[in-house]
Amino acid sequence: MPITDVTRDLDALTLTVVAEFPVPVQRLWDAYTDPRQIEKFWGPPTFPATFTRHDAHAGGRSDYVMTGPDGERHGGYWEWLSVDAPRSFEVVDGFAEADGRPNTDLPTTRARFAFEPAGAGSRVTCVSTFGSLAELEQLVAMGMEEGMREAMGQIDAVVADLASFAAGRGTQTQLLDDTRVRITRIIRGSVEDVWRAHHEPALIQRWMRGPDGWVMPVCELASEVGGTFRQEWETDEGADRFGFTGTLLESTPPYREVSTEQMIGTDGPGTVNELTLTPVEGGTLLALVITYPDAATRDAVLATGMAEGMEAGYARLDAELQAA
Repeated sequence: MPITDVTRDLDALTLTVVAEFPVPVQRLWDAYTDPRQIEKFWGPPTFPATFTRHDAHAGGRSDYVMTGPDGERHGGYWEWLSVDAPRSFEVVDGFAEADGRPNTDLPTTRARFAFEPAGAGSRVTCVSTFGSLAELEQLVAMGMEEGMREAMGQIDAVVADLASFAAGRGTQTQLLDDTRVRITRIIRGSVEDVWRAHHEPALIQRWMRGPDGWVMPVCELASEVGGTFRQEWETDEGADRFGFTGTLLESTPPYREVSTEQMIGTDGPGTVNELTLTPVEGGTLLALVITYPDAATRDAVLATGMAEGMEAGYARLDAELQAA
């Protein structure tokens, strides 16, 4: 077990958990800030977590659901208060209703995670601060302490798995639930550079062309929240023109952007696309969560080879930033 100490301080209203791992600080930090990795250990073994949102920056938010063996679901969220990568971050940790809204019937805690070298490896210290002694006792009685022991006991396997989350694996697709899919790719560039590459039309037209043999003649971007965008593609010969339009719903440079998307000339509901950029070892983790109107639409779109086309573009982006 990696946990070296668990301490309750009833006067300070804190629960402190310390754990050590035989990996560098950056590797341990990435395990917490990469949604693909934290969902491998945040829930106890019998209640694995799925993170549908994970913004590792001040002012960001994380949403997750832990699902039990009988389908029982428990939601939670983080409100990110501060981030000092890769040394510490602080969040408000709370429970959520089935629709993602905070569950105000249960208490929240303020949790600070500190990362530091420890011998040949690294140490994470998590200090959870409660609003009152009654809240501390309530959450401990609900199994918080044991849940943290079980969850952190899984981190060893995650940080030892260097291949699954490293740069160079290409574009990966993960089904999150009945309507959502997460597309991830590590781009070898800074968060600022990857953000810029999504907001300069001329640069977008160089890399977001899909498979070889296609070009993007139209790239009109939304200049502000509430504005609309339009992007169109066609073959090198000028045939088979298609495109998408949508509305920019949220923008938090250079970390997060949310927009709607609808294929031009079609009726019915489109998608909601949530782009999140997170600095990790090797570059920037690009995570795109797409919400479809239903599972059938999601599966039909994925079956078109969408992920392969996106990989062709991301490979060009990777090369573009390396050459800059």
